[in-house]
Amino acid sequence: MALEVPYRSIPDMFLKRVAATPNGRAFAVPTADDSALTWLTWAQVGERATAIAAGLRTLGVGLEDRVSILSGTRLEWILVDLGINCAGAATTTVYPTTEPEDAAYIVADSGSKVLVAENPRQALKLAGADTSVGHVVLIDGPADAGATPAQLTLAELEERGRTALAENPGMIDDIVQGITPENVATLIYTSGTTGRPKGVQLLHHGWTWEGVAQADLGLFEATDLQYLWLPLSHSFGKTLLCGIIHVGVPTYVDGRVDKLVDMLAVVKPTLMCAAPRIFEKVYNRAVTNGLGAGGAKAKIFAWAVATGKHKVRLEQAGKPVGTLLKARYALAEKLVFSKLQARLGGRLRVLVSGSAPLSRDIAEFFAAANLPIMEGYGLTETSAANFVNRMGRLKIGTVGQALGDLRCRIDADGEILLKGAPVMRGYHNLPKETAEAFTSDGFFRTGDIGDLDGDGYLRITDRKKDLVKTSGGKYIAPSHIEGMFKAVCPYTSQAVVVGQSRNFVTMLISLDEDSIMGWAKGGPLGGRTYEEICAAPDTERLIAGYVKELNEKLNRWETIKKFTILPRDLSIEAGEITPSMKIKRRGVETNFAKEIDKMYEGTLAQI
Repeated sequence: MALEVPYRSIPDMFLKRVAATPNGRAFAVPTADDSALTWLTWAQVGERATAIAAGLRTLGVGLEDRVSILSGTRLEWILVDLGINCAGAATTTVYPTTEPEDAAYIVADSGSKVLVAENPRQALKLAGADTSVGHVVLIDGPADAGATPAQLTLAELEERGRTALAENPGMIDDIVQGITPENVATLIYTSGTTGRPKGVQLLHHGWTWEGVAQADLGLFEATDLQYLWLPLSHSFGKTLLCGIIHVGVPTYVDGRVDKLVDMLAVVKPTLMCAAPRIFEKVYNRAVTNGLGAGGAKAKIFAWAVATGKHKVRLEQAGKPVGTLLKARYALAEKLVFSKLQARLGGRLRVLVSGSAPLSRDIAEFFAAANLPIMEGYGLTETSAANFVNRMGRLKIGTVGQALGDLRCRIDADGEILLKGAPVMRGYHNLPKETAEAFTSDGFFRTGDIGDLDGDGYLRITDRKKDLVKTSGGKYIAPSHIEGMFKAVCPYTSQAVVVGQSRNFVTMLISLDEDSIMGWAKGGPLGGRTYEEICAAPDTERLIAGYVKELNEKLNRWETIKKFTILPRDLSIEAGEITPSMKIKRRGVETNFAKEIDKMYEGTLAQI
């Protein structure tokens, strides 16, 4: 049955939300001292967004014109994005961590007429670049009167808009009436694990479909309080905004990842969506703290986790949980898991994971702690949210069932194919790449390998292009092995499996600084720097034990024969991971070629 979408566009959906609940809580920000929240109502958000829209119109922005946002996640990002769409234009997103060359490329390739930058430092990324930008709007900091292109502050843009609306109060309503479901709403550039980023054209119809489809999941309620920290430059963030608007979910907005755990205790959310890296960090800290205490505390922690996982595995198998196990679990929750729940605010009802694979072991740990993670799946090209697990129907190891009326087919080679409203129109200015991305009957080629079970749950096994073939002809799924290792070793930040055309498999490992420094504290490595700890023989012996544990779970040809602990973590700036924390294998293997070659020394006779 086709999903009924009662909106023509994002602005149509947004303005109807403002009209329906003008005095309802919309978005909150932290107070100056981080001790409380300051709320905006939907009416206040509507007033500011329409002023921004009218202001953009005075700068010559029209239907489907592109306006770039180069900023971190914050309230103003949302206001500007809504303003751009209410002006009839399309938002082009640029990560704040993007290097100047790529930022300039995205802004130029998109043909953006206006750049909204978080501050003068971000605006400088376009210095000397050949773009179509006529105006730069600064969220923070003063405008430079002598700058080219011309600069103005966001406050000045809003004031221009309010003046324009005073002269023509019906301006935005008239513009919104002219926006069709088939108009482009966003141009999001894939961060890409190889090559230049591609601009993905996503339509109003797809985004409004996302909003309605999310409401049908039972994950979002108007009575929830959501913590939104995700990069809004990513499609995951944008699709959540659509759900927030359609359902009317009160949402706290704060992109400061370093403040996340501290602010959870202040905000006390009931709902939070995150990338697996956040859950891995929470897991690492919980395990190292729980076991690091030693003695009786460590034994109680290990017993509680084992008890929780036993309960979860019975539930996953559809088997009853006996009275004795229920009593043991209640004690485990009181002694151990309640502390973790309190650390995360004490009220979390729903956790959702997306943007990268979630390790099964980590999913089981959170479920054991009565903090089940609803893993989902989607791509930038398909508006981010395509499959997700539902509350009460979680199948760990899968990404759940399809949203709405999305169609899914598994190709002969195992590739997942998708068709429906959230699928992109195409890649901006790339007709050849667009044609190659679709089958002859219009299904989008995701590039992911997976399978559907009898209940429609999708399991992702690997990226089609990431499969590694050893010189012995065996195929290895790197992300699967990497995820297993992260779950086994609580000191891991990133793991990269190497083995393409090699005669055995190796792994590069970067360590989580907080966890490994905590391990070293009080021992012979106490007081050493992170780099010194990474290079120490004691650390290598520690990690070797976890590699051995991993290998016991793998097929013989998948086992890690050698590993190298890297002296630093992988970084976006070095071209080793994407802003959404996906590994850029080519960048990693290039930057650490010497370390990789050393692991394979002597495997071939030297002439």
